[in-house]
Amino acid sequence: MTPLMLAIGVVFGSVAFATGYVIVEVMHRRSPARQRLHGTGAVSVLATDQPLAAGVLDPRLVRATRFLPKSPKDMSKLQKRMARAGYHGPMAPLVFSVCEIGLPVVLLFSCMYLLGTTRGVLIGGVMAICGHMVPGFWLSRQIELRKKLIANELPDALDLVIVCVEAGMGLDQAIAKSAEELAVSHRALSEELGIITTEIRAGKSRMEAFKNFAERTKVDEVRALVSMLVQTDRFGTSIAQALRIQSEVSRTKRRQRAEEKAQKIGVKLVFPLVFCLFPAMFVITIGPSVIMFARFFAAQGF
Repeated sequence: MTPLMLAIGVVFGSVAFATGYVIVEVMHRRSPARQRLHGTGAVSVLATDQPLAAGVLDPRLVRATRFLPKSPKDMSKLQKRMARAGYHGPMAPLVFSVCEIGLPVVLLFSCMYLLGTTRGVLIGGVMAICGHMVPGFWLSRQIELRKKLIANELPDALDLVIVCVEAGMGLDQAIAKSAEELAVSHRALSEELGIITTEIRAGKSRMEAFKNFAERTKVDEVRALVSMLVQTDRFGTSIAQALRIQSEVSRTKRRQRAEEKAQKIGVKLVFPLVFCLFPAMFVITIGPSVIMFARFFAAQGF
């Protein structure tokens, strides 16, 4: 068996084992009984921004916590980043830490096996550094995408909350109903509203749940909304009117962001046009003339 075939077999076996393990875990964790027992507890732990305790993890994963950062401060920071990216499960920091440690090791040993010890160490070291940085870049990208989603979805959610409040619902019931109705079209914001509802039902005050919402998302529009709700609750003004004003402001900002992207399209199209479209156009328009001139000069003896 050649080294290439052996490497392909090892990679195929690893991917198959990992895929099977993930499928088994997902099917096990999605059982209705398990969700009823552990769903509320996992969300409340993440909402408090406290380090994960060993008792919260699945018993089979307690031994695997050695891969997690040991400092409570580092653990809390990692947990916040995972929550901002939309991964609220207790297993998310563990998977991220394992990928951050395991990916460089896999790349290093793969290069050493395929390229030999001398070249493999050099190239594998560079690949290992890149492999260590890839999960962080991917997580930062997911955080930015989720922040944009929440900022764009906020005006529609506020309109639905306004309708519920003006129909006679309390603010807590309006948020819960909005989270239920937006579960399909605005999934990211629906999850955050569901966490707010869970925190309030668990005994936290409404303002504390809103502040946790702003701290989790780090979105400017959400911070402005939370500040407005705090002032409304303190001074006793109309919630529906305040929400309507905030909805108009959020919608105006969303339209301005869309207009800004539209204005940037012309600059972004320069490079594709220059490197992709213009060469083909020059070949089609000038190519026949160049061929004719070449034939003419060849016939004249040049």
